[in-house]
Amino acid sequence: MRIITVIGGIVVTICFFFAIIFGLAASVQATTSRLAVSGILFLVGVAVIAIVWYLNRKPKTIIQRLEVSGQMKAAQIKCPNCGGNISADQITITQGVPYAKCPYCGVTSEVTEEPKW
Repeated sequence: MRIITVIGGIVVTICFFFAIIFGLAASVQATTSRLAVSGILFLVGVAVIAIVWYLNRKPKTIIQRLEVSGQMKAAQIKCPNCGGNISADQITITQGVPYAKCPYCGVTSEVTEEPKW
């Protein structure tokens, strides 16, 4: 656990504790200053929670695996527009869909697998 998380948790606990104390004190003796301080302490506590969460978030890694049912062999991919050969380097996957960009005419098309039968 990082030190910033521990310090943030302590600060949030103190802010929320005093926000409740000032809120209760404002209900006993009706003063707007105590209620304002309670609100400010609560907002500071929420802000510290947001900052600690932002500093501790980690990037998500997505791994895609492909399982095939049998032997596979590479086939030539041809551009549907000009008929030029497209290499494997020109294929990108966007939101799970493979797209190929033709190096000759610049057209981007979806790569689909045709049935073998």
